Amino acid sequence: MIKIIGAKGNIQNVESFLKIIDNFSKNNKIIIQVFNADTIYGKNHLISAFEHAKRSYERNSNTTNSLGMEILLYASGERQLKTAIPKIGIKNGKSNIAFLFINSKISNQLINQLLGKLSLTRNDEVLNGDIKTLKKFGITELELKTINKEKFENLIFEKIALVDIIK
Repeated sequence: MIKIIGAKGNIQNVESFLKIIDNFSKNNKIIIQVFNADTIYGKNHLISAFEHAKRSYERNSNTTNSLGMEILLYASGERQLKTAIPKIGIKNGKSNIAFLFINSKISNQLINQLLGKLSLTRNDEVLNGDIKTLKKFGITELELKTINKEKFENLIFEKIALVDIIK
């Protein structure tokens, strides 16, 4: 149902970039959400955000009017788009980009077609988060010292789960 990939490229104009994605999404009947991959701590980060967003729609507790935007909120650990978009949204210039596709029919051929339209190169390695990623979420050195490196991902999951509480 979902597929997550990473890509690299140069975004000349965010508005035009998003318009291409929106048209592609509508034409192929898929939901596509994009993120600044430098703020994503692995595929599980986005899977968790998707699951929380989907649950919020099932419970009628969603904040936004689209599943893609709801995922963006959860992935950012924020409750408002005005803070979520600057935190994990894409920007002009050389970029690492994370894509989340929602549709049972999403194929590598379709993904490659979109990447071609956007002049991007697929690179899933951009999804690998690090300590800098965690610090962008406000996680402190003290917090990092309290757990093993293998558990760092859980700190992101906590930020995602907190969105339900602060809603």
